[in-house]
Amino acid sequence: MEKALEFLRDHVEVAFATCEGDRPKIRVFQIMKMEGTDLYFATSPVKEVYKQLQANPHIEILSRDGQVSVRCVGKAVFEVDEETKQWIYEHNAVLSRLYSAYDKMAYFKMTIEQMDYYDLAPTPPVLKHFDLVQHTVGNGFVGERFSKQ
Repeated sequence: MEKALEFLRDHVEVAFATCEGDRPKIRVFQIMKMEGTDLYFATSPVKEVYKQLQANPHIEILSRDGQVSVRCVGKAVFEVDEETKQWIYEHNAVLSRLYSAYDKMAYFKMTIEQMDYYDLAPTPPVLKHFDLVQHTVGNGFVGERFSKQ
């Protein structure tokens, strides 16, 4: 699991998926801070993504580089302490260019509930599924050629 978390620390630009009604919505987001399996994000409270998360807090993110990808599942929680909000604002240069103060934004965290680590480079490819709620780790196979009989 540490390998997957390290990958996220090194690849903070993620595809970020929410839902609006019965339609998926995806956009690029940046992980602003990581503390263990807690990922912190920031957005504007007037954006559609904020409204989508208020209506349905379920999130999936995907980070990818080459033949390795990490997919995480969790929920948006908007209870973030002031110190963390200020740290995020002060340590992400783009935010001060977009917002005049840290309190103009909405901050939330996602605690990873499930995480998949894929590495398609080796043969057979690697698939690890981490269920952080059930505390289980599963090994899988990609494609029928290496599936368990």
